[in-house]
Amino acid sequence: MIEFNNATNFKEIHIGQMLKIAVTESGIEISRICHFLKSDEEEIQEMFQQKSIDTHLLLRWSKLLGYDFFRLYSQHLIFYAPPSSEEKMQKKGKTVLPQFRKNIYTREFVNLILEQISTGEMTKNEVMEKYKIPKTTLYKWISKYKN
Repeated sequence: MIEFNNATNFKEIHIGQMLKIAVTESGIEISRICHFLKSDEEEIQEMFQQKSIDTHLLLRWSKLLGYDFFRLYSQHLIFYAPPSSEEKMQKKGKTVLPQFRKNIYTREFVNLILEQISTGEMTKNEVMEKYKIPKTTLYKWISKYKN
């Protein structure tokens, strides 16, 4: 059985493994998957072996399994993207690409941040600076999720 460790696998995402985990947990029959994706069982098994897949296909998997697989990549960006990349985009000026007002933080990410603060691994200011988390957001997490 493949296990997914919340924070560590955001660095090296193997989407095929994630799909296989989700299929196993959902209990959806392979015949339904084949019909929905217009693929045969062999193609489905090959997808489970692939480290990456086409985004249109990933969107179909997300709909079928009721899980947003794109968030794995969003979390990767939050953890590992250089902090200056967002600033560079702002300096370039207007863009026709959609702009999103809020970052997407999963519960796993919030837990990791709160654990780093509680163990003294990072200070609140270090967390805000490194991950570009607004002060109000961080303090809401602390008050909402403190154990």
